[in-house]
Amino acid sequence: MHNVFDHAAAALACLDVEQKLSLTAALQRDWTDGTLDATPRTLDPVCGRPERPLLVPPAQLAARGAHTLEGHAALIHAIAHIEFNAINLALDHIVRFPTFPAAYIADWIRVAAEEAYHFGLVRDHLQTLGYAYGDFPAHDGLWQMTVRTAHDPLARMALVPRLLEARGLDATPPIQRKLQGIGDTAGVAILDIILRDEVGHVAVGDHWFRVLCAERGVEAEVTYRALLAEYAAPWPQPPLNEKARRAAGFSDAEMLALSSSRQRSANPPKAD
Repeated sequence: MHNVFDHAAAALACLDVEQKLSLTAALQRDWTDGTLDATPRTLDPVCGRPERPLLVPPAQLAARGAHTLEGHAALIHAIAHIEFNAINLALDHIVRFPTFPAAYIADWIRVAAEEAYHFGLVRDHLQTLGYAYGDFPAHDGLWQMTVRTAHDPLARMALVPRLLEARGLDATPPIQRKLQGIGDTAGVAILDIILRDEVGHVAVGDHWFRVLCAERGVEAEVTYRALLAEYAAPWPQPPLNEKARRAAGFSDAEMLALSSSRQRSANPPKAD
């Protein structure tokens, strides 16, 4: 019987986009079929990416209005890049922390497969605009936080799915309105699918974050805000998608506290 961590590591390390998608689909299929052993393996996860897109700091990404074809394509490309990164994130969650129970492995295998599906939808839509994945530069913010939290699964669950991916819940409705405004109904429909599934992905991160907090005897929502401060992580930007966040595990009290804490952080008291 083959080992699930070997297979996840191979999918993560793969440089070719099509092969990565195939390996991720095979990982889900073999896990569902019960042909993969979950004996923990200590591996050094390596993230494989194609040569393109060129990765640059966020400040170097040129702003483009969606009302031009190039700007429209750049927006769709940015979404495709997020979804491609998310495949690698889910695979790294598996390989990086091999001592978690089977339910954890199953959760992130499912997420990886759904992210691969999302990427395919967005990439195909990009091609209808005359562009391919890799035609525009992209930034690496999601993966940088993955590297920073590689030592601690509690920080990883807090700051990757529960922070950075949760920001996608907030960002999606405004993007949909922008696409609707230029008549891209196909793009809006794709984002409907992505938003529906991403609520579940953030909920997976929320679940395992709370499991780890309970194991360590710390209060989850207080710990979450402390980690945001410790890592100088970007605070959620209003307006929050409260319905989606609530479905993903955020309480009303926590969303209020996040908004209040962000306001205090942005406006620190003046020294006497």
